Amino acid sequence: MPDHTNSTFIVHVPTRLLFGAGQLENLHRETMPGRKAMIVISNGKSTRANGYLDRLTGQLEKTGVEYAVFDRVEPNPLKSTVNAGGRFAREHGCDFIIALGGGSCMDAAKSMALMAVNSGDYWDYIPSGTRKGRPVANRPLPLVAITTTAGTGSEADAGTVVTNEEAHEKTGFVHPDLFPALSIVDPGLMLTVPPLFTAFQGFDALFHSVEGYVSNGTNLMSDMYALTAMEHISRYLPRAVADGSDLEARTHVAFGNTLSGYVMCVGRCTSEHSLEHALSAYHQVLPHGAGLIMISKAYFTHLIERHVADERFVRMAQAMGMPDAAAPMDFFTMLDRLQTACGVSGLCMSDYGITPEEFGKMAANARETMGFLFQCDRVELSLEDCVSIYRESYR
Repeated sequence: MPDHTNSTFIVHVPTRLLFGAGQLENLHRETMPGRKAMIVISNGKSTRANGYLDRLTGQLEKTGVEYAVFDRVEPNPLKSTVNAGGRFAREHGCDFIIALGGGSCMDAAKSMALMAVNSGDYWDYIPSGTRKGRPVANRPLPLVAITTTAGTGSEADAGTVVTNEEAHEKTGFVHPDLFPALSIVDPGLMLTVPPLFTAFQGFDALFHSVEGYVSNGTNLMSDMYALTAMEHISRYLPRAVADGSDLEARTHVAFGNTLSGYVMCVGRCTSEHSLEHALSAYHQVLPHGAGLIMISKAYFTHLIERHVADERFVRMAQAMGMPDAAAPMDFFTMLDRLQTACGVSGLCMSDYGITPEEFGKMAANARETMGFLFQCDRVELSLEDCVSIYRESYR
């Protein structure tokens, strides 16, 4: 099968990004995009308990910026939470938003930035699934993203993923005004992420690049980002999982994650993400990264058996630490080794309440709600293919 690598590409990533340990302490030196911030954090305890919120507000006080805290974002953020956040921003007179947390906080904050200045229900603006995509009338509020995890790359792109709990639809939304005005990637804020979630997040970042590298939208720039991201994540993620205080490992994984965010700006993901989103649309407790891990071996084996970009699977195996890789299935070997090294090779769908009887509706949901990612595949996946991937992944 011929390669699809493009020698032409467009790069538009207008975010100013500060990378490195200790960069949060430089926030007060940056020009803030407003006078009153809505700080978006999770509904958990870690942001406050670890002192990250106090450090952020201390920085804001140095700049004279006022703030109000919205602390209701759940994992796999919900449409209802986004709508509530938009109302909160209006009621408190906030003119920009700061996301302090992981991918869920950053994604929710982007969507709240849109809803703070636009009417109706957030799902009105979604151009897939049950909706047609209402035009965004007013420019979203500016956003500052301060990531405390290395997983989604949302600090570097203009996309957001939210779940409609009423329709069981989980899908992405992209708008050029959702690029953060400023992002801070401070690996020192990631030292407290527990081992299992470090692994989940790291694999989410890895798969952004893997999918980007085998999609039908590859180009010279996306290839560079993707391969470099794979090298850093594969080499350092096991160390970060084994010792969360290993700042060197955290830094390299964070770097790989941010590069994977750039992959989504100049390239594209594939239907693996659609298939996972259907899983967690029906089972919100399932972490996104865990779902991707569960289906990854069956998904990529399906592509390898169809001889989708054989040479690219060989090159990924080399990037992941097998310099003498020569066969596409060497990628499977390296993926399996990495999952074993990170303690996630035995994840079970059944532990999250998923049953085989759901696979048909989930496959249909993936194709209907996030069908646009299926269009990024090099070979077409049928409904039966999707069900088969779920079935082969089940335990």
